[in-house]
Amino acid sequence: MLIGIIAGAAVAAVILLIVLFKLCWRVAEPNEALVISGSNHRTEGVGEGLGFRIVTGRGTLVTPGIQTVRKLSLDLNEAELDVECVTSQGIPVRVKGVVIFKVGDDMVSIANAARRFLDQQKQMGNRVHNVFAGHLRSIVGGLTVEQMIRDRERLTGETRAASGTEMEKLGLIIDSLQIQEILDPTGYIKNLAAPHAAAVQRDARIAAAEADRVATEAEQEASARKAEATRNSGIQQAGYQAEMDTAAARALQAGPLAEAAARQEVVVQETKVAELEGLRKEQQLQAEVRKPADARAYETRTKADADRDARISAAQAQAKETELKAGAEANRVKVAAQAEAEATKARGLAAAEATRATGQAEAASAEAKGLAAAEAARALGLAEAEAIKARAAALAENQEAVVAQQLAENWPEIVRAGADAFGNVEHMVLLNGAEGMGEMFAKALTMGGTGLGLARQLLGTMNPGSGEEAKDAKEAKPAKPASQTIPLQDVQ
Repeated sequence: MLIGIIAGAAVAAVILLIVLFKLCWRVAEPNEALVISGSNHRTEGVGEGLGFRIVTGRGTLVTPGIQTVRKLSLDLNEAELDVECVTSQGIPVRVKGVVIFKVGDDMVSIANAARRFLDQQKQMGNRVHNVFAGHLRSIVGGLTVEQMIRDRERLTGETRAASGTEMEKLGLIIDSLQIQEILDPTGYIKNLAAPHAAAVQRDARIAAAEADRVATEAEQEASARKAEATRNSGIQQAGYQAEMDTAAARALQAGPLAEAAARQEVVVQETKVAELEGLRKEQQLQAEVRKPADARAYETRTKADADRDARISAAQAQAKETELKAGAEANRVKVAAQAEAEATKARGLAAAEATRATGQAEAASAEAKGLAAAEAARALGLAEAEAIKARAAALAENQEAVVAQQLAENWPEIVRAGADAFGNVEHMVLLNGAEGMGEMFAKALTMGGTGLGLARQLLGTMNPGSGEEAKDAKEAKPAKPASQTIPLQDVQ
């Protein structure tokens, strides 16, 4: 029983000791410092008689009721800077930045911070802002806007150096100071940047123009190569077309030549027949050969002239179009104009070749027709000359017989001409009837009347002086008189 009581007391004593130890033992976290007051402790570096001690990173015994333990945070703190300043040029600016600070790790800094911020740790940022705001206004007052913009490191360094002493007195150290923004309510910075912005815009426009020029040159070069390829293709096509036109012209030439040769043979045969048929064949040749040939020749010439005028008009229109396009796209149109000129030249050569071939065909056809007509005229002249020569020989041998034959052949005309002498007689009185009528008609034919004149003319045509006179006499043959019958009234 006694042992149990002793054991219980021992356990209670142990528990009590543990509880008392927990109440007296304090441990400082890595980011805090314990400030123990209530006893005269010596703190390294801070002199004698401070009345508190500082514990960091370890544990310590504290006498409850006699000593008081409070914590001072060693975490980083941040203070926003928003300070209105005036530069040395008298220009108001607004500086924005941020200060990152903390309580120093050494005992002196902790002691200084504990004396000033132990119960006001939340006001630490405002105090730091006020310290930096004053120094920042002082430093900005000695700088120009250009210096602030171009050398922010100087502004930051001077501000940090000026505030360092005061921050040490507060037990604080500066981890970082950043000037984030400099605002200019008057627009000075914007106007200051305007020339540079204009220069940048100018350089950008120059670069864009240069790039556009390079692109345009590349496009023009590509267009020129395309036009050159088109020209080469056009020249080749024109050459092929010229060869085709030449072959077609030769084929067309062969047809008329063969036709002319065949026609010439026919004309030769017809000429042989013309030697027997005389004037009828000449008229037939006039109606069937010469006039159709002239019509075909006229048709051929007209078509050739129309084709030539059409080609000339097309070439002139193409040249005019090329000339108008040359003002807008000089390089490309120049090459296109050369291509068109080459093509036009090739087409002109082809057209000239075709025209020459057609002309040769027409000349050959005309030559064949002329030879045929000349041969026909020669045959007709020879036939007429032979006939005149035969009549002259017959007249020399037996003139009366020839005259009688001619009178017999032309007797109807002679009688009709004698009857015309009585055409204007309205009243005629015959005393001896039919016998008197016969005598009067015979006298009208023999006494220098119409019949005698007709007989003289017949004798003149049958006594020619030469071949040419005979031809003239034939051509001078009087036209057949129109017959007019006037009835004889009251004939007794």
